[in-house]
Amino acid sequence: MPSSKRRIGIIGVGFGAQVHVPGFRSEGWDVAAICSRSREKAEKAAAESGIAGIHTDPLELIRRDDIEAIAIITPPSAHHELSIAALKAGKHVLCEKPFAIDVNQALEMRDAAAKSGLTAMIAHEFRHTPQRAYIKQLLAEGYIGKFQICTIELFLDRYVTTTPRPLSWMASNVAGGGLLGALGSHYIDGLRDWFGEVATVSGRLAGLRPDVLDSATGRIVKAGSDDTFLFTLTFRNGGMATMIASFAATPSRGAKIAVIGDAGTLIAKQAGPNPMEDGVVVASRNGEPLQALKTPERYTPFKDPRDHRMMAFRLLVRDFTQGVEQGTSPAPNFTDGLRCQEVMDAVRKSSGSGRTIALDGPPS
Repeated sequence: MPSSKRRIGIIGVGFGAQVHVPGFRSEGWDVAAICSRSREKAEKAAAESGIAGIHTDPLELIRRDDIEAIAIITPPSAHHELSIAALKAGKHVLCEKPFAIDVNQALEMRDAAAKSGLTAMIAHEFRHTPQRAYIKQLLAEGYIGKFQICTIELFLDRYVTTTPRPLSWMASNVAGGGLLGALGSHYIDGLRDWFGEVATVSGRLAGLRPDVLDSATGRIVKAGSDDTFLFTLTFRNGGMATMIASFAATPSRGAKIAVIGDAGTLIAKQAGPNPMEDGVVVASRNGEPLQALKTPERYTPFKDPRDHRMMAFRLLVRDFTQGVEQGTSPAPNFTDGLRCQEVMDAVRKSSGSGRTIALDGPPS
């Protein structure tokens, strides 16, 4: 916890008001202002959360001298401009995922963060969920021996509706929409956290339920972004991972992760799109039957019933706060965002070409 209240501005309502505002406040920050392009939405979020400052221009908020950090919870198409503007204004930045529209933007954002010397992190808070953190510990301890294979399945029925879903930025590639960015980015970040840098990528994107309703015209149009993807990654340290995910699967079956080594297996399941605070790791090694392992208490340091993502997000905010105090950018930082973007771009490139894409080494 910081020794005195620091002041942050929140750009984006929705998830920003639902999780970022209470999460930062619970970790000792003063949320001084909130911003939305819609004044009505900004005023509503401010009134519900008791926030004094209301803005419709994010650059106006960024220019405020009384705020030292900015949280960016906008559609991905705005992340590049706003992150760089905030860093140039001397503000620490917590940016939501997916990081950027493409690698070129991601490189510029990473470079701006490095040049600024400020704290710049990505909101991949699921590194802090008990299941994910415990799996990382077990891998480091050699529980399954040498890592060989990871498989991930994520099947949700979010787009299985009787009428077309409303048109939004999620249906637009230009705006950064699609399932690969929305949830795939979280899993790619998790895979890198567990297994290291990615060597090769192959993948396929699809739109199985592309119909969306344009409320402005009343017409049904086609989404330009993916609702289904699959990819295969190989890692520089050895081993490979596959993932298949869809918003167009019925019935919804949540996610299952299996991590396999030459001496054992780790399995993690979740009912919905996100890992929960009470997730359990089921494991086997040396030919023993699968059994549920007791999650160390340190991975659930507290409970927060307001939202199932709140504990993990607050732990991320603690890292962010420590970074501000120590002049560092703890992981997941803008370099991690760049690495994740490289993988997502490679999945898209592979889907278009049918080829396996080799990633270069870490950029200088």
